[in-house]
Amino acid sequence: MNDSCLLDIYGYRALVTCACPEALAGIREDFAFFAKGAAADVISDAVRIDLLDADPPYAEVPDVAANVFTPRNVSYRSGDLTFVDYSGAALGIHDRKRGGFRVFSRNCDLLYEAAYLFLLAQSGEYLDARRLHRVHALGVSVQNCAALVLLPMGGGKSTLGSELLRYPEIRLLSDDSPLIDGGGKVWAFPLRLGLMPGSEGNIPRDKFRTIRRMEFGPKLLVNHSYFADRVAAQADAGLLLLGTRSLSNTCEITPASKIAALRAMLGNCVVGMGLFQGMEFVFQRGWAEVFRKSMAAALRLRASLRLIAKSEIYHVVLGRDIEQNGRAVMEKLRERANKTASTEL
Repeated sequence: MNDSCLLDIYGYRALVTCACPEALAGIREDFAFFAKGAAADVISDAVRIDLLDADPPYAEVPDVAANVFTPRNVSYRSGDLTFVDYSGAALGIHDRKRGGFRVFSRNCDLLYEAAYLFLLAQSGEYLDARRLHRVHALGVSVQNCAALVLLPMGGGKSTLGSELLRYPEIRLLSDDSPLIDGGGKVWAFPLRLGLMPGSEGNIPRDKFRTIRRMEFGPKLLVNHSYFADRVAAQADAGLLLLGTRSLSNTCEITPASKIAALRAMLGNCVVGMGLFQGMEFVFQRGWAEVFRKSMAAALRLRASLRLIAKSEIYHVVLGRDIEQNGRAVMEKLRERANKTASTEL
């Protein structure tokens, strides 16, 4: 019998059902911040995501040519349906008219990852329409003052985030994709902390799990329950750190220009580099869809400019000493938060 969980991601409602306990437990844990009760009136308008422990039904797929290729899958479109083939190990069927998604596989890791990525892609599209835009960054806050740390994929956002959580006044917004609006606020999108094996430090063993991803190999996921009481629902923009890494032992933070900030936000928000965009689920409806995505990019740019206008901007060069990185970022964030508090007085 299938179990289920109901999610409400700032208005994007999804009912996930699954016969594989491990896959559903992962989705439940990652999206715990957005979990809701199973009220009948909410379920009626929720998108259905059904994860089926069954062989992929390739005999039912129409003979059509592929229309989107990604490193993790190939998709085919027929009428209102998109068929997503995960290298023969899983088959997803996306009903674009109703929004639902069914995934067939005997591999629980694949069921989990397909559902997770679908939720990211579809909720992201929905949130863009609501003028809430994802930023590829670590987001934390102190005293309602938010700091966004922009680093490339694999740059150490989650490692820095887990180090900052050692400071009791820190609140987490997201380790990878906080949301910004057009008024200069940063909104929480706390799913999990993703660490490379061996970097879990003192995190209790029962607070993380290992997944085997389609593209990048195994990764440790620190469960939402580890930091659930440390999440801030939202905070005001205050600090924007444009990050890179070095082999030095020291962490350096120096002033940066608004032009540098704009260049960084163009990649990490407007274009969305490093954010899962779900190409198999977008750009499938012709020029009208391209126009919609262009409008979304314009709204992201507007929100980015507002964030820049309300933030102090710095370059941060993270060294090999994780503790020193945390201390340096924490000092700068406290400084900014105290300055904001004194101005408000």
